[in-house]
Amino acid sequence: MASTSLLNASLSSLSPNHDLIRRHPSSPLLRYRPVLVSCTSSAEGKNTTTPIETVAKPRRTENTIRDDARLQRSTAANPFSARYVPFNAPPGSTEHYSLDEIVYRSRSGGLLDVEHDMEALKRFDGAYWRDLFDSRVGKSSWPYGSGVWSKKEWVLPEIDDDDIVSAFEGNSNLFWAERFGKKFLGMNDLWVKHCGISHTGSFKDLGMTVLVSQVNRLRKMKRPVVGVGCASTGDTSAALSAYCASAGIPSIVFLPANKISMAQLVQPIANGAFVLSIDTDFDGCMKLIREITAELPIYLANSLNSLRLEGQKTAAIEILQQFDWQVPDWVIVPGGNLGNIYAFYKGFKMCQELGLVDRIPRMVCAQAANANPLYLHYKSGWKDFKPMTASTTFASAIQIGDPVSIDRAVYALKKCDGIVEEATEEELMDAMAQADSTGMFICPHTGVALTALFKLRNRGVIAPTDRTVVVSTAHGLKFTQSKIDYHSKAIPDMECRFSNPPVEVKADFGAVMDVLKSYLGSQTLRS
Repeated sequence: MASTSLLNASLSSLSPNHDLIRRHPSSPLLRYRPVLVSCTSSAEGKNTTTPIETVAKPRRTENTIRDDARLQRSTAANPFSARYVPFNAPPGSTEHYSLDEIVYRSRSGGLLDVEHDMEALKRFDGAYWRDLFDSRVGKSSWPYGSGVWSKKEWVLPEIDDDDIVSAFEGNSNLFWAERFGKKFLGMNDLWVKHCGISHTGSFKDLGMTVLVSQVNRLRKMKRPVVGVGCASTGDTSAALSAYCASAGIPSIVFLPANKISMAQLVQPIANGAFVLSIDTDFDGCMKLIREITAELPIYLANSLNSLRLEGQKTAAIEILQQFDWQVPDWVIVPGGNLGNIYAFYKGFKMCQELGLVDRIPRMVCAQAANANPLYLHYKSGWKDFKPMTASTTFASAIQIGDPVSIDRAVYALKKCDGIVEEATEEELMDAMAQADSTGMFICPHTGVALTALFKLRNRGVIAPTDRTVVVSTAHGLKFTQSKIDYHSKAIPDMECRFSNPPVEVKADFGAVMDVLKSYLGSQTLRS
């Protein structure tokens, strides 16, 4: 934990801004465009303010989107706040910290959580929040066009818009996996949430925009933060380095040597991070970065830091939003360090508590069999958790044997009657190839989640008509070598049943015709 000299900020010292109601800019030199105003009525003591569109004066062409945000900023007091509290604290606990404090653990050494002032949020009903979030989707207004910052009041309500570091992340594709579902699973309501279609090619952007924005705020407050550091299996370092580069903040990355793909390695290097390639695995890198950040003024960016989860939870809210606020039956999430499964639960639960939906989905956490401590814990009936030494897996980002967020994951799964499944290397690679053959281009981690879906469908746990969402965490282009090896049948002891290697043929009309006739004939037989 940071020294008490660093723990000297309070919530009352903040100067929040608030954008629940957009104000008309007063300049006559603005281009016409819609902004949000409000109409308010009272029902059962609740503020049912609902945003509506009207026409504002046009904006000056020389303005940036940040300038526009300043012009439209409300001067009203911000009614919302958030703070750190011990995760799953016992009733009566009074321990809490400002988000402006540099602290990662509770006094007992446990995890922290970001707690929002739910009573303040409940002053506005579910319809209000649905309308507000929907009104911001896909817009260019700073910073609310971001899938994360469109939910700013539920993420970092007190940060100034000028301190936010955003690449307009989120708003990722919810892909209707129609052909895959029908062909391989007999399902017609299967969806894949492509969180990897993001700025740096993974879901990690959702959390990193929040963490780096808060660091940007701390540095402007002259807090002793010289840079931001993380241990990574690839994607975390890519997101951290990109957002730090955007803000001009030094980033330090600890990577396990020779254990990540070249596509993942090149991202932090290209973004100007200080990269240390260390002769250990991810768990070893994680141990080192925690020790280093305890001694040097380097801000810890791993998911031990609960700010990351505030951004990641918005993907769950986004799923509900994309289904027009209808709740799916199942959501399947790949799990490594296990922060994401809790983040999704937290997003769904907030929507339920604040009246946007009336229930939450059942969740499944999917692990690679070579790195499956949560699965083994689940199969033991949640008895004593035992960390493990993870073996090599194609799903390298979840090759973690001692997950930081184990307590968070267990809590979330128990609360939603969740399930944990595993995937062998052959199962996950086959599932990835099957998905790719129907038009997707997914990562091996998504192959792990799809394998869990196959197993639950085969056991009848997930019904053919259940609306199911599989969360895809990274872009397939980061894992091209594993795909090449699979389709070349170059993976030892793996059958590669769905490989599709190129056919070598002479540059001869007759030879090409023979090959094409054979291929077309086989396709006719299949159909």
